[in-house]
Amino acid sequence: MTQKEQLQQDLKASMLARDAEKTSTLRMLLSAIGYYETQKGGAGYVASDEDVLAVIQREAKQHKDSIEQFTTAGRTDLVDKEKKELTFLETYLPEQMAEEEVKKLVDEAVSQTGATSPQDIGKVMGALMPKVKGKADGTLVSRLVKESLTK
Repeated sequence: MTQKEQLQQDLKASMLARDAEKTSTLRMLLSAIGYYETQKGGAGYVASDEDVLAVIQREAKQHKDSIEQFTTAGRTDLVDKEKKELTFLETYLPEQMAEEEVKKLVDEAVSQTGATSPQDIGKVMGALMPKVKGKADGTLVSRLVKESLTK
């Protein structure tokens, strides 16, 4: 069963269970996947599991950004809603790497590429991102690479 099929099954189950929040979140996610498929290849394109994972990650990132903005604006009601949706979205993401693991990989990538200054961030990120794709937040990786190269 593909990840998209799993999401559709979970949507049916949440509708039968009358779980409004879960149903709403799954509908939003499946809509985003449908939009991605349309943008990628039109009516006949079917998203792969990797595509679905990328959409889920993008939606999770948008939720994190929204939480930050709503917190700044003092909208606790919307913060709570976004946090619940984010928690649910994260159940479909692979386990995230700990910061220490990412630091090790950053150090390895820096030594592999021979990077010595902040101008080499692109080389390091290029070598590093395929290793952490889907397993670590890009913002965290970027921050750790910058810290490593500015020492």
